[in-house]
Amino acid sequence: MEKNELYPIFLKVHQLDVLIVGGGFVAEEKLHFLLKSSPNAQVTLVAPSFREGTIALTDKFGLERVEKSYDTHDLEGRSMVVVATDNEEVNKQIYSDCKVRNILVNVADNPPLCDFYMGGIVTKGHVKVAISTNGKSPTTAKRLRQFFEEVIPDNINGLVQNLNVFRKTIKGDFEEKVEKLNEHTKSLIE
Repeated sequence: MEKNELYPIFLKVHQLDVLIVGGGFVAEEKLHFLLKSSPNAQVTLVAPSFREGTIALTDKFGLERVEKSYDTHDLEGRSMVVVATDNEEVNKQIYSDCKVRNILVNVADNPPLCDFYMGGIVTKGHVKVAISTNGKSPTTAKRLRQFFEEVIPDNINGLVQNLNVFRKTIKGDFEEKVEKLNEHTKSLIE
């Protein structure tokens, strides 16, 4: 049986230089979800033209839009690239250009040309849950996101903040601290 071998991480995209290549609906959707989770993300978009919604979104968040076709110079200094053009050859070229430069790349709707997937995300204060279906079913990830949005209480942030304060007062070594925190939080799953 095939299993999900992805390693989940939470990136501080406000400290990275992100490029989105494309100006259509898919690029706008990727930008929207990136900014929903990380409103201070540093993102540049490159495309010959942009949808009105994309222009409004980039203006609202003060992001750079460059109206031109992609070339390899657009990759200079980038940490991560999301490719969302409707030209399969251009998408493959950008993927290859990123791989040569060791830049993480996601070619939208093409799992074999992705170093990472942009999964479903639930955020409640300091709590963030990311959901992946290994690129197999974005609809399932969406439904799971909706489920977790309902079951995670809105006041979870208060609990997290209180536990953070409590954690700082615990004496002992790492193992003792973990044991005490586990004891105090086990009621969350009962």
